Amino acid sequence: MDNVSILKELVQIYSPSGEEREIASYLCERMASLGFSVYRDEAGNVIGKIGGGKPDIVLLGHIDTVKGYIDVKEINGKLYGRGAVDAKGPFATFVCAVSEVKDVLRKSVTIIGAVEEEAQSKGARYIVDKYSPDYAIVGEPSGTNGITLGYKGSLRFEYSLKKEKVHYSGKDLTAGEEGVNFWNKVENFCTNFSKGKKVFDALLPSLISINTFEEDYTQSVVIRLNIRTPIEFDIERLKEWIILNKVDGEIKFIGYEPAVISKKNNKLVRSFIKSIRAQGDEPVFKLKTGTSDMNIVAEKWGCPIVAYGPGDSSLDHTRNEHILIKEYLKAIEVLKSVLISL
Repeated sequence: MDNVSILKELVQIYSPSGEEREIASYLCERMASLGFSVYRDEAGNVIGKIGGGKPDIVLLGHIDTVKGYIDVKEINGKLYGRGAVDAKGPFATFVCAVSEVKDVLRKSVTIIGAVEEEAQSKGARYIVDKYSPDYAIVGEPSGTNGITLGYKGSLRFEYSLKKEKVHYSGKDLTAGEEGVNFWNKVENFCTNFSKGKKVFDALLPSLISINTFEEDYTQSVVIRLNIRTPIEFDIERLKEWIILNKVDGEIKFIGYEPAVISKKNNKLVRSFIKSIRAQGDEPVFKLKTGTSDMNIVAEKWGCPIVAYGPGDSSLDHTRNEHILIKEYLKAIEVLKSVLISL
């Protein structure tokens, strides 16, 4: 089976977070046929290993996607389908690159297909204490010539308020209006903090959802929010501000991943630079405003780490998600050279 066929088959298997069983079964069979020692761990991650000795390299991708099926089709060199970019394209790149150079590798390479990255990173949280690689590459779209060095942090929380029902024509605020006022405070705080700062250094708030409810004598509002945070940010002070400004509402903090940024001066980055140039492109360093499993593992592993993979990340989660097949094939060549040079 050729490299494009592997990518197509991965994309054809619909695997939103929590529903990875079918794609995991496919990968166990396919990777075994390519020479990997492969199994599923207790979290449901697909683990494929080749080689032994040092250095120990971990390629961490994810095999789940957001919800929203897209018909899989190839048009003018573009493959459309959910996960083509985020992040089955990068994961297929891992599998194909390693399988093609396995006979010349004198090192240990482990590919991890993590589950539920698009939810709460269940897979990455499970493996973070079980590996201590010398080098790590996270499978996320960076473009063939892109080397992603960092991701912003993410604070997820929920605001809720339940109060006595008020008359809509009166001067008292409804629960929904009070919730909107709280959101406006958060947005203004982040805007003031971010004045004059670059995007990676700013606070970026998002209102994920807002829902209001009414019963006989009460009304309530529930708002889910996210704030993207910069590197080395004092998250406890932000939490204190949120609690201070909730007024009569209640706050539930759901989760937090700190921002991460890796260094450029190491053999992993130099190998990527050399390999990208060998393919006729000029390397570009990237800092992403989102988060990934790199936020989960980077500090714990403490090794040179980057994110790399084909695809345009602006297409993540969209109904137009697609990948350029020639870019995917070029990314395989880049990664092959990197693995050999390490």
